[in-house]
Amino acid sequence: MADSSGQQAPDYRSILSISDEAARAQALNEHLSTRSYVQGYSLSQADVDAFRQLSAPPADPQLFHVARWFRHIEALLGSPCGKGQPCRLQASKGRRVQPQWSPPAGTQPCRLHLYNSLTRNKEVFIPQDGKKVTWYCCGPTVYDASHMGHARSYISFDILRRVLKDYFKFDVFYCMNITDIDDKIIKRARQNHLFEQYREKRPEAAQLLEDVQAALKPFSVKLNETTDPDKKQMLERIQHAVQLATEPLEKAVQSRLTGEEVNSCVEVLLEEAKDLLSDWLDSTLGCDVTDNSIFSKLPKFWEGDFHRDMEALNVLPPDVLTRVSEYVPEIVNFVQKIVDNGYGYVSNGSVYFDTAKFASSEKHSYGKLVPEAVGDQKALQEGEGDLSISADRLSEKRSPNDFALWKASKPGEPSWPCPWGKGRPGWHIECSAMAGTLLGASMDIHGGGFDLRFPHHDNELAQSEAYFENDCWVRYFLHTGHLTIAGCKMSKSLKNFITIKDALKKHSARQLRLAFLMHSWKDTLDYSSNTMESALQYEKFLNEFFLNVKDILRAPVDITGQFEKWGEEEAELNKNFYDKKTAIHKALCDNVDTRTVMEEMRALVSQCNLYMAARKAMRKRPNQALLENIALYLTHMLKIFGAVEEDSSLGFPVGGPGTSLSLEATVMPYLQVLSEFREGVRKIAREQKVPEILQLSDALRDDILPELGVRFEDHEGLPTVVKLVDRNTLLKEREEKRRHSESEGLEAS
Repeated sequence: MADSSGQQAPDYRSILSISDEAARAQALNEHLSTRSYVQGYSLSQADVDAFRQLSAPPADPQLFHVARWFRHIEALLGSPCGKGQPCRLQASKGRRVQPQWSPPAGTQPCRLHLYNSLTRNKEVFIPQDGKKVTWYCCGPTVYDASHMGHARSYISFDILRRVLKDYFKFDVFYCMNITDIDDKIIKRARQNHLFEQYREKRPEAAQLLEDVQAALKPFSVKLNETTDPDKKQMLERIQHAVQLATEPLEKAVQSRLTGEEVNSCVEVLLEEAKDLLSDWLDSTLGCDVTDNSIFSKLPKFWEGDFHRDMEALNVLPPDVLTRVSEYVPEIVNFVQKIVDNGYGYVSNGSVYFDTAKFASSEKHSYGKLVPEAVGDQKALQEGEGDLSISADRLSEKRSPNDFALWKASKPGEPSWPCPWGKGRPGWHIECSAMAGTLLGASMDIHGGGFDLRFPHHDNELAQSEAYFENDCWVRYFLHTGHLTIAGCKMSKSLKNFITIKDALKKHSARQLRLAFLMHSWKDTLDYSSNTMESALQYEKFLNEFFLNVKDILRAPVDITGQFEKWGEEEAELNKNFYDKKTAIHKALCDNVDTRTVMEEMRALVSQCNLYMAARKAMRKRPNQALLENIALYLTHMLKIFGAVEEDSSLGFPVGGPGTSLSLEATVMPYLQVLSEFREGVRKIAREQKVPEILQLSDALRDDILPELGVRFEDHEGLPTVVKLVDRNTLLKEREEKRRHSESEGLEAS
């Protein structure tokens, strides 16, 4: 048989019959030695059949003909085919082809894990619908000022939401509620209304003293019955403050002092006894309050206050906000279906959830989050509310573990019409109905504070799954950790709390957020001077880095000069940069571990500072592009965390909201000119030995410019560094520097 070049193809039949591979290779080599290796030679099926009998090219160098043809065929067809496998022989012209390509092994991509309270483990986060994430967050009960406990929860969830949305690129739909119908709101609204009426009547001193004594009697009983040490201490403080304010008024009345002096003592006592009198007035007159607008006025005021606080903290608003008062018809329908499904019952105009019936169902389980707390009557009664735990109310239940879905309204309470008579929603049902209406039978994430796990969230789960007849209303339950104040428990009911407004008077929203970022979102955070000092130092550390990079970037270079040759230092810093980015990504995948992220960012900045210091010591300019890339990355991460409020291109904004970009861009060229002029003047003054001019130059740097929020940093043999810094920060630095100098002077003397 001849090939396309006219050469006679070998007869392989006798060769193929040789069983020993070495002998077969020897025979093949002898046959091939009579033929020349021709580039244009076309492979025949006989060639392929012969060579696929060999597992590898022979190692014997004398059999080079076989080795050469084996590699030739392997290059054209790939590895030799096994028996019974189809060979990839094509109509080849004998031309060389590209060798087979194999993809790199790569590394397993890191997946986001979140701590799920339903399992008490970190679980891989898998949304139910592609990249879309449905998220419901329990909002505040608005009856008083928002405090740092609220900030703990809502800043933490804001960070998590931003990370999921802006870092992991999930399409997050975030829903939050406002609880504006609740036992606490009803009671506080009545108390405020009745106390204001009492105050407007301007009671005589004798009448006020009589009323305070009357109010102290039930208060003393309550104090004696209280077993909780923190609550008892709080009640004792109130009692002591009232007694201290009572004595001056009693003496003033006995001494028949002037009206002005008596009135002053009356005002002091009214203020100190406000809580005492409000509680007493409510217990005696609360049932006579019938104006429903009283119950809507209070939550409307505090809701507005809450939104202003969230804006001040740079917390993103929810995509949709629900108010209980606007969802009463949906709540009624929700309760009715639970009853229809056999998990609720009507009793004396109220509707209760049958926990025993639900728990006995094969497809349901009660107490998913905190099963060990089921039956905790103290927690259950706190969940029912102060107005709903009277003996007659508790007797309406089939089991003490049952909870109210709908409460029959008593005199002095707001009410809405429903199939069971006039009433109002229970606390737990509110979130279930609102979330179910917007997010359906199953949501990806439900969030709230750690203290809401039982009974609130466990009851939410039960009644929602009773409504939808499923077992997966929430896929991932996230709970933020407690907040303590200098190691002590924080509680609004104990009057041991710091309002968000008061916190913002001491520290900026960024500093508070940095403090939260430096701790795990699910663990207890202690709000203390030490915690905030760490956040302040971290902010200062980052800000100095950004200011130094900005100064380096202002150094003029031509268009080609911006691309500088990298040495070992740049290559090492760049490697560290990418290593830190990898570590930060792993930390974010690990339950959004911002604490580790902040540590990695600090380490990266420290490496940059060492690099800049080394270049400065060698009188060499640092690589602008590399430092800019690192600074931009850090800025990007801080923006994701919400720690950079403005649309700042690099670093922290300067000059307050809405002014940062224009301020820096506008004033920096003029400050640069001033710096260069000052450098020139100082040089002449040193040469001409004019100390007065040098003193004026120092005064400009140390006394005048700090008042304007400008820092000049002089370095021997190098240009002055110009930085825009917060004015108060500079004044504080100046004061510390002066104190240090004075102490050194005293030691020297």
